[in-house]
Amino acid sequence: MSQAQKPSSLKNAIEKHREFLFPAVAMYYKEPIELVKGEGEYVWDADGNRYLDAFGGVLTVSVGHANPEVNAAIIEQTKTLQHTSALYANGPQSDLAEKLAEITPGDLKKSFFTSSGTEADDTAIMAAKLATGRSEIVVLRHSYSGRSATALSSVGHASWRPIASQVAGIVHARAPYCYRCPWKMTPDNCGAACAEDVKDVIETTTTGEIAAFMAEPIMGVGGFIVPPDGYFERVEEITRKHGGLFIADEVQTAWGRTGDKWFGIEHTSVKPDIITSAKGMGNGVPIGWTIATSEVADKFPGLTFATFGGNPISMTAGLAVIKFIEQNDLLTSARVVGDYFRGRLEELKEKHAIIGDVRGRGLMQGIELVKDRETKEPVADAVLKVFEETKRRGVLIGKGGLYGNVIRTGMMLNSTKDNVDELIAALDAGFSVA
Repeated sequence: MSQAQKPSSLKNAIEKHREFLFPAVAMYYKEPIELVKGEGEYVWDADGNRYLDAFGGVLTVSVGHANPEVNAAIIEQTKTLQHTSALYANGPQSDLAEKLAEITPGDLKKSFFTSSGTEADDTAIMAAKLATGRSEIVVLRHSYSGRSATALSSVGHASWRPIASQVAGIVHARAPYCYRCPWKMTPDNCGAACAEDVKDVIETTTTGEIAAFMAEPIMGVGGFIVPPDGYFERVEEITRKHGGLFIADEVQTAWGRTGDKWFGIEHTSVKPDIITSAKGMGNGVPIGWTIATSEVADKFPGLTFATFGGNPISMTAGLAVIKFIEQNDLLTSARVVGDYFRGRLEELKEKHAIIGDVRGRGLMQGIELVKDRETKEPVADAVLKVFEETKRRGVLIGKGGLYGNVIRTGMMLNSTKDNVDELIAALDAGFSVA
């Protein structure tokens, strides 16, 4: 029987993926893999091969695949009540909202739940416009916000914008990408110059009065770009001078990912008016979340809700993840294991000239590959070689950056130093053949 004649039921998941999904739903690797099982830090493919999952479903599996405690909470809730819509109160939603008001920085209090990071950011932008009565938003180049019309208009990567910007009033300032400083400055002064660019952008491309500035504390898809100390404090000052709110997009950086703190923005003195998140909040269960000060939230119109936002299953998962992180002190662990990981990465940088920069915080670490450290010319093809070699050695990693030359890692918060050593060994072999 030919491939064309073979019944669909006999085709494997990869064949069906190629036949029935949009081509834009791309898969990693020359020979894609079908994952069928996950446990802790590991996943297995359809052929029984085990892999260390060092990307966590794009920083989404935060406390381990099939986490027994999180799963138990979800299963118990599934037996009781699965969906109500936001037209009725439900205990898991109220309990999670209360907990989030407790652990977030500043005066953040009131939550709005959705199903994805895209929706969370859209909600934040809408809330800022309603609260201020203004419509212009400042975002950063190299940023990523999702795939809605508003989010695509905010994205700072051509490769992630298949259509032209659709939403007016969103302007892009220079990102504090100090490794590739647009003014050829050092990190000591590049960050300050980039912050002043926010002021210039507001004064030259907007009405001068904005609704908000929105940024990721560490730019995820951008290649784990970490702004230097003082950058966000100066940007907050500029934003407030021009009437805007500060939105911290914590879709990737929240839930202890950066070590010691619940949220990435807490490594600064900034007190956001709005925080958004998703991904690791549910450990793989779809969830999106926007929290704001009462002053901002109370100006949002009364007639709106997300159909699946606040559903008892996702809410139970979110609260179970937070409890697991607290009970196992994973905020501290992410810092300790993250510092060890960073040290091992710096050792690789000393060994392999192809590594131009190592950056990140906690268990959110990136490696930028270049042809030459002096010219900093990107090498995306080398990333693909590393991908194939690490896969061969049973390790899965991620990638990003405007030029596709940044290896991204997203180890789980309960990863160990042994897991780090396993990843480092695979990366070492990958860089040797790149």
